[in-house]
Amino acid sequence: MTRLWAGAAHGGDSPQEARVARRSTTPVARSAALTLATAGLAAAVVALAGAAGAAPPRQAASSTSTTRPVAAAAATSTPSPSSTGSLTALQALGQVTVKGRAPKTGYTREQFGAAWADVDQNGCDTRNDVLRRDLTAVTYVTGTRSCVVYSGSLADLYSGRTITFQRGVKTSSAVQIDHVIPLSDAWQKGAQGWSTTRRTAFANDPLNLLAADGPLNGAKGDSDAATWLPPNKAFRCAYVARQVAVKLKYGVWMTSAEHDASRTVLATCPTEPLPTSAAAPKLAPAITGATTATTTLKPATVPKSTGTPKPTAKPAATPTAKPTAKPTAKPTAKPTAKVAYKNCAAVRAAGKGPIRKGDPGWDPAFDRDGDGTGCDR
Repeated sequence: MTRLWAGAAHGGDSPQEARVARRSTTPVARSAALTLATAGLAAAVVALAGAAGAAPPRQAASSTSTTRPVAAAAATSTPSPSSTGSLTALQALGQVTVKGRAPKTGYTREQFGAAWADVDQNGCDTRNDVLRRDLTAVTYVTGTRSCVVYSGSLADLYSGRTITFQRGVKTSSAVQIDHVIPLSDAWQKGAQGWSTTRRTAFANDPLNLLAADGPLNGAKGDSDAATWLPPNKAFRCAYVARQVAVKLKYGVWMTSAEHDASRTVLATCPTEPLPTSAAAPKLAPAITGATTATTTLKPATVPKSTGTPKPTAKPAATPTAKPTAKPTAKPTAKPTAKVAYKNCAAVRAAGKGPIRKGDPGWDPAFDRDGDGTGCDR
């Protein structure tokens, strides 16, 4: 429309020619030119109005309707972050920081708060929360409001076998609670700079905890994926994926050796999902007939039933007590008198953690949860 008006005003001349003509004409000529221009402009307006009237009114609507599909297509072609889906463990591994291991100086179990604190304030400590989550056929100690687990069955993911758990000084250690990322490992890879509150949350986070075979947990110690993996190869992908999830959640880094070992495992299962839930992985089939119930028997009733065969106990004790008592008493008496540990840090430094009741250097102060095992991370 602008070009049409300009052409009518200047009689079809170029803009430069029109400026020259305006400077060289007399006032009368300029007045005549203005009259002609006005007439030409009116004619142009009439022509435009006719053209607009000739066009069907739907044309404007159709032009509008043609722009909407284009806008929708543009929006569809740009994926939103929520449409990208969740990361696999192998993809998430690429986001874990890789650095060297820091010194272990200053590490103690106490740096991560009281052992098995009730961080979720449900009235039960973390150890019993995890036992209740991971065991089947669970029974509870009477009078604990279904809190303290007395017995159950564990489909152990580390070994691939089923373990019977029964609470007691000599039996509780059969099933232990493993920190998937050991506290000492975390201390050397970022946790030194955390607050006590954050370290306590890390030590009690269900995402980082699994009920496991006691001896295997002891063998793992504070090893990372570069130096220890579960003997049950079917669980290794899920185990490493859980380690990646915990390290990403808390910003704990990996050494290059650990990162390489993790990648080697996850490369065999590239679609293994990154765990986002505190629920325990379920690879082994559920135990048939397993139920959760509250026991009405006190732990004290169990030893009575096992100690009923008195005649058998007497002859068995008489011949075995004499030969075994002498050699056993002498070697255990000497180290008991000499070995003493100031705290759990000293136990671990000596390579004796976890320490159990009856072991040289045992101190009841090491056993915070009364299961007969102390300094068990």
